[in-house]
Amino acid sequence: MTASPQPSGRSFPGSGLAKGLAVTLRTMTKKTVTAQYPETQPDLPPRTRGVIGLFEENCTVCMLCARECPDWCIYIDSHKETVPPAAPGGRERSRNVLDRFAIDFSLCMYCGICIEVCPFDALFWSPEFEYAETDIRDLTHERDKLRDWMWTVPAPPALVPAAEEPKEYAAARKSADRTAAQQAAEAATAARPEPTRPEPARPEPTQPKPDRPEDGDAR
Repeated sequence: MTASPQPSGRSFPGSGLAKGLAVTLRTMTKKTVTAQYPETQPDLPPRTRGVIGLFEENCTVCMLCARECPDWCIYIDSHKETVPPAAPGGRERSRNVLDRFAIDFSLCMYCGICIEVCPFDALFWSPEFEYAETDIRDLTHERDKLRDWMWTVPAPPALVPAAEEPKEYAAARKSADRTAAQQAAEAATAARPEPTRPEPARPEPTQPKPDRPEDGDAR
């Protein structure tokens, strides 16, 4: 039989009680600091799970968040819309148009699965937590209210040096540049004067030619 290893350090009886009392004494001697909420707002960590915000422009109605939600508290309605071809001779295509996006926070358990599985970064955590209601039906936030929560989403942390730009920034910048170019083209077209038709040239008056003397006439 092999002997069980003995602890390297020896402890006298009652050492655990002494350590616990030491922690209690240190805590008792510290000054108590009480945050006077709601006059004093708490300093929340940037990744606090308060409420979910919706960035509607990125939503493609893929329904992945609603399917993966364990509580089935996400309600999405949409319809299909035909988009004309981008170039002459192209084919028409159909796209999903979002009609309703709602989250019932009386059922939500704040697991964050919907935010993690969203492939297009349409859902974000906001640290806001003051949205209690007296009526449980008011805890179902529709798309307009979810959009308003986006203003409370903290900015992403700074990138490390020489890191690649996030794809969300590149996509947003590309969309903004395309919109600015379209607006500039429309403004240039509106400011361009309409071409005037040239007036038809008038025929110049002809001078009467002097009569030639006929043959045999005296000059």
